[in-house]
Amino acid sequence: MLSKNRIKYINSLKIKKYRQLHQSFIVEGAKSVLELLDSDFNIEFVLTTQEFEQKYASILSRHNTIAETVTLQELEGLGSFQTNDSCLAVAKTKQNDFLSPEKSEYALVLDDVRDPGNLGSIIRIADWYGIKKIICSNDTTDFYNPKVIAASKGSFTRVSLFYTELTSYLAENAGSEPVIGAFLGGESLYDFKFSPSGGYIVMGNESNGIGSTVEKFVTNKITIPRVGEAESLNVGIATAVMLDNLRRQL
Repeated sequence: MLSKNRIKYINSLKIKKYRQLHQSFIVEGAKSVLELLDSDFNIEFVLTTQEFEQKYASILSRHNTIAETVTLQELEGLGSFQTNDSCLAVAKTKQNDFLSPEKSEYALVLDDVRDPGNLGSIIRIADWYGIKKIICSNDTTDFYNPKVIAASKGSFTRVSLFYTELTSYLAENAGSEPVIGAFLGGESLYDFKFSPSGGYIVMGNESNGIGSTVEKFVTNKITIPRVGEAESLNVGIATAVMLDNLRRQL
């Protein structure tokens, strides 16, 4: 049976200030936990049902992970999502290390993306299209939010995020590299030619788009041509369209 202290500790990690205090975060569900086990994250412990532990005993032993068997009822009481019926892990967060694209590499830049589900989807999309680095404004939602981790479907283990003040970052690092911003008005994405030398692709806030202070650093304003009557696209979907066209060219 789980101790009250462990239950309290896990529940505290659902809140940002306690994730920062303990420098730890929660990962739920079989797929995400298995991805975590094969990553370079430092894992504190894993709580598993008996079925999960039996099925993946060799993986758990190979990684020398502290595993505790719990009942399904205990697991459901701890998790944030009703679909989690197998395992939950607690791992240590990483340092907010500086990131910038290498030569011929593109990095995503997120300006004030607030919805955790959107950020998780963007991380998963970035992973699909081979984007390894995401530069986030300080107001962008927390990478270690349980909803972000869940929506990324394990891609959080392969895509790195760096939180910073974007205007200072772009002023100091963009240089002559293209800074491509998604706007409702601008050059058609289908006519735009991505530079093979790399650069930055900026996606904005769900309601307000790219802020005026970041907009000043955008060298190319790009729009996804609208054919139907929808007012706008979800930022995750828009990111997928942008990256798909990038990969068609490079």
